[in-house]
Amino acid sequence: MGNRLTQIATRTGDDGTTGLGDGSRVAKDHLRVQAMGDVDELNSHIGVLLAEPLPPAVRELLVSIQHELFNLGGELSMPGHALLKDEAVLALDAALAEHNAALPRLKEFILPAGTRAASLAHVCRTVARRAERSVVALGAREPIRAAARQYLNRLSDLMFVLARVLNRARLDGLGGDDVYWRSERLQREDDGA
Repeated sequence: MGNRLTQIATRTGDDGTTGLGDGSRVAKDHLRVQAMGDVDELNSHIGVLLAEPLPPAVRELLVSIQHELFNLGGELSMPGHALLKDEAVLALDAALAEHNAALPRLKEFILPAGTRAASLAHVCRTVARRAERSVVALGAREPIRAAARQYLNRLSDLMFVLARVLNRARLDGLGGDDVYWRSERLQREDDGA
């Protein structure tokens, strides 16, 4: 692993480059740096979600995900190294199955809305999709392990499911539901047409 930071303002990036974990330097607009930044942003958004009141099981899951995202960021910063374990993808699959099983089947699209925690989970979902696109773009030019793509793909799905879970697990005891998109088809059905 690369050297740990002992000083934050190094001024070495003033020339438009940044150092990777393996000691090499690349332009700050390099696809690898974009992917690392998107993963870091995703991790930060999950940190904001963790500042909300959450069911204990969801909190524990999100903390674990933050650690895995840090592993993924480290892997991206060191070309050729593997830090994100394949088991991390399997853990997301298990979490998806568990949380999805408790939800009612969707009959229509939902809006990224509801409680504050659910809305933040939707933001995490969209940032996970962007991070996935960045990793795919990088993988088209440089070797990237499949686990990196798979993890972000599963995570975006999981954040969608967790948003639905959080809309129902309102901690004020009142419960809740998804916010459904009012499509023309649904309007006709509601109007009896």
